[in-house]
Amino acid sequence: MRIVVIGAAGMVGSRVVTEAANRGHDLVAVFRGRRSAALPPGVTAVDGDANDPDDMSGLFDGTGAIVAATRPAAGHEHTVVPTTTALLDAAATARTRILVVGGAAPLRIPGRSDRLVVDSPEYVPQQWRTLAAASAAQLDACRAHPADWVYLSPPAVLEPGRRTGEYRRGTTTLITGADGSSRISAEDLAVAVLDELENPRDVKHFTVGY
Repeated sequence: MRIVVIGAAGMVGSRVVTEAANRGHDLVAVFRGRRSAALPPGVTAVDGDANDPDDMSGLFDGTGAIVAATRPAAGHEHTVVPTTTALLDAAATARTRILVVGGAAPLRIPGRSDRLVVDSPEYVPQQWRTLAAASAAQLDACRAHPADWVYLSPPAVLEPGRRTGEYRRGTTTLITGADGSSRISAEDLAVAVLDELENPRDVKHFTVGY
């Protein structure tokens, strides 16, 4: 499958590129500006602007799937919704399914279906609240868009680690362990992304975790 990864330089995007390449897919890795890391053999690197729907729709044409793994720099959280909308516009033009890697904020808290993660200081420290609010708005933007999209919410803690190939999958409630922690490595999140691309399920919003 030909897969275009937007945000290929980031923590999630770079690991999605590696996981997809290891599975034998035809990869296009989209960067904005100079890339600093080497890519797996056979991956095509492209300089592109995620905020330009015309630019992106040309890249998406003839593609089997798109992964949007963009993340704003601190202080630029207000760009999340416009960037996501531009990518959804481009995906709709190309008639290609897009998987948006978002945030945990729109998930429900286990045992408290009336509360969202974005409203919980336990899972969202004060320094992350602006980004969390942006990711909740990002899912709303997806829901309002006619593109063929699916939104992946990671658990509360997402960081580089080890690829185990194991994870649990849920829908709209945060996945937690026996000790109440909610986490996954970026490597195993990439496994979940590729599993969804290869075997799509009939859901619009899902989450994963250990």
